[in-house]
Amino acid sequence: MSKLLCVYCSSSDRLAQKYFAAADQLGREIAMQGWGLVYGGGRTGLMGAVARATKQAGGPVVGIIPEFMKLKELAYTEADELITVDTMRERKLLMETRADAFVALPGGFGTLEEIMEILTLRQLDVVRKPCVLLNQDGFYDDLLAFFQRMLRDDFCKPSVLDLFRVANTVPEIFAKLEEAGQVRAESKWFDTK
Repeated sequence: MSKLLCVYCSSSDRLAQKYFAAADQLGREIAMQGWGLVYGGGRTGLMGAVARATKQAGGPVVGIIPEFMKLKELAYTEADELITVDTMRERKLLMETRADAFVALPGGFGTLEEIMEILTLRQLDVVRKPCVLLNQDGFYDDLLAFFQRMLRDDFCKPSVLDLFRVANTVPEIFAKLEEAGQVRAESKWFDTK
């Protein structure tokens, strides 16, 4: 199978059209680049948009969804592979395992939690796969500023900010993935006296 890009994004249908346009554009780009999609298996929100666009453009789609969401009829049943799991933790682990790289589109608590877990695992050198934030219209500016605050106050080393890349537009994503894949984590822990 193709390399799989794990996309974290919102499942909300109440978003501005520009976010759906970017998700659709990413889905088409995934297929054009010869990749496939692995994601949370939903049919709603940006999740559904990126899955439908990937599928329509000829790319494989792997959805991983917890049973309780499937029972609410939230699954994208047209996925080439739809895997049902029991818990959100199982879902995240399987997405992480199947993915060759990660992208976070704009999203809420779930999106933030998912990409932060991957960045933490990158920092610990447990995951060595590239990560990109799509900072559409400055969506992640405040988070990036918070990362700078953590750096200033010695909660992290400067090198952790090299473990991911920021793309401002969808066309930048795959070049940024290539850049981010070349970076290895240095030891997380500061020397203590």
